[in-house]
Amino acid sequence: MKEKPNLEKEIVDFIMNNKEDFYRLAYSYVKNSNDAIDIFQDAIQKAITSKDRLNNESSIKSWFYRIVVNTALDFLRKKKKLEVVDEETIELYCSGKDDVYPNIDLERSLESLPHKYRSIIVLRFFEDLKIEEVAEILQESPSTIKTRLYKALELLRIKMT
Repeated sequence: MKEKPNLEKEIVDFIMNNKEDFYRLAYSYVKNSNDAIDIFQDAIQKAITSKDRLNNESSIKSWFYRIVVNTALDFLRKKKKLEVVDEETIELYCSGKDDVYPNIDLERSLESLPHKYRSIIVLRFFEDLKIEEVAEILQESPSTIKTRLYKALELLRIKMT
C-alpha cells in the first residue's frame, strides 16, 4: 500500500476532479445549496480522517460516494424539524396552481420515497452509476439493489399517475 501522504493526495485529487458530482448528489438529498456545501465539506473531512479505512485504492469512488450519502442521511435525520416557509413557496405548492417547473411532480414523488429507494434512484439515474457501483456504495448486494430499484420505480409510477 502507498504511503499515507500519497493516499491522501490521491483521495483529494479524486474528490476535486469530481466535486460537481458530489455536490449534486448532496443537493439531491437536501435541496439547499448551503446545506449541500456543508455536507460535501463534512464528507471531505470524514474521508481525510478515515483514509486508513480505505482497503483498496481502486475503490475510492464508491468509498467516497458512500461517505457523501451517509453524511447527507445523517444531516436529514438531525434536521427533522419544522421549517419556516415563505408565502411564495406555500402558494407554489398549493393545489390548483400550475406547476412553475416542468419536473416538479417527479421531484415531489422522489422526495416522498423512503431513503433506501430514493438513494438508488438518485445514484442509478441522476449519477449514472451502474447497479454494481450502487450496490457497493450502499453496501448491499446487486440483487437487493435491483429489487429495490424495481420497487422504487413502481412507487414512482403510482405516485406520478
